Amino acid sequence: MNHSDIRIGTVAHLSAGANYIKQMLPYGFESFQLFSWLHLPDVDMEKTAREISATIGDKAVISSLGMFCNPLQEEQALKDWSRCIAMARPLFNCDLVCGFTGAIDRKPLPESIPAFKKVWTRLAKEAEDQGVRIAFENCSLNATWESVYMNIAHSSAAWEMLFNEVPSPAIGLEWEPCHHLDSFVDPLPQLRKWLPKILHLHGKDATVAMDIVREFGTRGGRQYSWHRHPGFGDTNWTDVISILRMGKWKGAIDIEGWHDPVYGGDLETTGQVHALRYLKSCRGGEFVPNPK
Repeated sequence: MNHSDIRIGTVAHLSAGANYIKQMLPYGFESFQLFSWLHLPDVDMEKTAREISATIGDKAVISSLGMFCNPLQEEQALKDWSRCIAMARPLFNCDLVCGFTGAIDRKPLPESIPAFKKVWTRLAKEAEDQGVRIAFENCSLNATWESVYMNIAHSSAAWEMLFNEVPSPAIGLEWEPCHHLDSFVDPLPQLRKWLPKILHLHGKDATVAMDIVREFGTRGGRQYSWHRHPGFGDTNWTDVISILRMGKWKGAIDIEGWHDPVYGGDLETTGQVHALRYLKSCRGGEFVPNPK
C-alpha cells in the first residue's frame, strides 16, 4: 500500500461484522468506514472489533466509525454518539467518528442552533479528551433551510454557524460532492475553501439532468438528480484528488454505496468495484517509486 496518503475504500454496516469486509477485501479496498443507521447494533462490540481487525490484518484500515442519527432529539442517539467516540480508538484503532449533527426536525435551521451548541459542546469535549475527531456529513436528506431533518450541516452557510457555536479543533466535515450538486452548488470551490476542516470523504457523486430542470423546474414533480457511484456522475474526481493533494490532505475516500439507480441491486458490487478502480486511476494509478 504505497498510496497511504489517500486511501480508497468503502462503507460497511457495523452490524454485518467481519463477514462483509472479508468478501470485499479481495477487490482491493484499502479502508472501511463502519457505520450504523439511527442506533448502534445490539452486538458484542469487543468481539466484533476483534473479528474485523483479524480479517483486515495489514490489508486495509478502519478509516472511521459512522453514526447517522439525531442526537439533538433522541437520547439514545446521543448515547450512541458518545459510545462511538469512546470506542473508536481502543476497539477499532481509528480516531474519527462521522455522521449527522441532528436537528429539531421540521423547524427552520436556526431553531436547532441552541440544542446543537449544548449537545456538541459536550461531545466535542469528549472527543478532545480521547484524541478523537468528529466529522459532520453535508447531507440534507432532502430537507431545506426552512424545514430541516436530522442534519443541519448541509450547507456552507450552516457550517459557518456551527463552527462559530462550537469552535472545537476536534470538529470538521465529512464531504461529498453529490450534496453540493443537488443544490446547484459547484463542489470544487467548496472543497478548496473548506479543505482545512474536511476530515473524511464519502465517495458518492451525482448526475444532475439540467434539461429536466429547464423544462419542469425543481418543483415540477420530476426527479432531476440521482446519486451515483464515482465514475458514473458529474464530478471529475481527478480534480478532487488533485485539490486534496495540493492541500497536503491525508485520509480516506470511502465509497458510499446503495444509492446508484443504475448500478444497484444485483449490480451493486459491480458498481462499487468500478468506482474503486476509477478512483484509483484518478489518484494516479499504480504507485511507481522514484529512482534512487
